[in-house]
Amino acid sequence: MEIHFTKMQGCGNDYLYVDCRDELPQQLVEAIPFLSHRNFGVGGDGVICICSSQQADATMRMFNADGSEGKMCGNGIRCVAQWLYEHGMKLDTITIETLSGRKTLHRMGEGMWQVDMGKANLSPKSLPAVGFAEGQAVHPLDAASKQWQVTLVSMGNPHCVVQVEDTKQLPLPTLGPAFEHHPAFPEGVNTEFIRQVSPTKLEMRVWERGSGETLACGTGACAAAAAFVARGLCPKNTDITVQLLGGELKICVTDQTVWMTGPAVSVFEGTVQI
Repeated sequence: MEIHFTKMQGCGNDYLYVDCRDELPQQLVEAIPFLSHRNFGVGGDGVICICSSQQADATMRMFNADGSEGKMCGNGIRCVAQWLYEHGMKLDTITIETLSGRKTLHRMGEGMWQVDMGKANLSPKSLPAVGFAEGQAVHPLDAASKQWQVTLVSMGNPHCVVQVEDTKQLPLPTLGPAFEHHPAFPEGVNTEFIRQVSPTKLEMRVWERGSGETLACGTGACAAAAAFVARGLCPKNTDITVQLLGGELKICVTDQTVWMTGPAVSVFEGTVQI
C-alpha cells in the first residue's frame, strides 16, 4: 500500500506524521521499523499517527523507531498541533488525546506551541520502577559498573534523570542501553543526562526507550526540569531553558502542571510504498 507522510521535527526530534483519521492500517504499524530506518527507509525517530477523536480535536498515536508504541511525546505532540493547523484547523488552542491523557496546546506564534504537559509524578511506582523507596527525590542506582544518583519522573512515560559533570564525553551507546534495559525498569525507561549550567539553564543528552539517542525529547526536558526543581536546584514558576542537541525548549514547573514551549517544523511531504 502507498502511505502519504509529512516529515516534521521539533528541536531535531523527527517523526513521520501520517493522517490516520479515517483508519490506522495494521500494515502501517508493522512497517514502522522500515519507515523509521535512516538507511533503508525514510528515516526518523519513529512514526506518529494522527487519528480521530470524539473528545478532542485529534488523537496522537506515537510509535518508536523499533515499532513499540509510546504513551507520550512532547516534541511530537507540538508537531501534531502544527500539522492540524497547517491542514485547516486554524485554532489557537488545540486539544489532543494521548495514551497518557488529553493535552491542551496553545499557539504562541508561527511554528511555536506551548503544551500543558500535566503534573510530574516522582513516585517510582508510577514509571514503573522497582526497588526504590517512595517519597524521595534522589535514589542510588547501579548501572554500567557505577553507582549513579538519579531522580525518577513520570510525565505519562518513564524517565530516569541523571546529573553529570559533562554531557559531551558520555559514552551514550554503552550507558543508554544499561539504563533502558535495567531490571529496575520492567517496561524500560528514557534516560536524561543533565549538566546544570545555571539555576535556569540545563544541558541535556537523552537516550530514548525504543529509539536510542535522539536530538531532543520533550517529555525528557520536562522530566529533567521537574527533577531539578524537586531537588531544589532550579526554581518553580520560572522558565528553565533546556539545551538539547537539536535546539532549546522552555520548561516551567508549577505546583499544578509542567508547561513546555518549543518549535514544530514541517520539513517535507512524500509517499512511500509499504
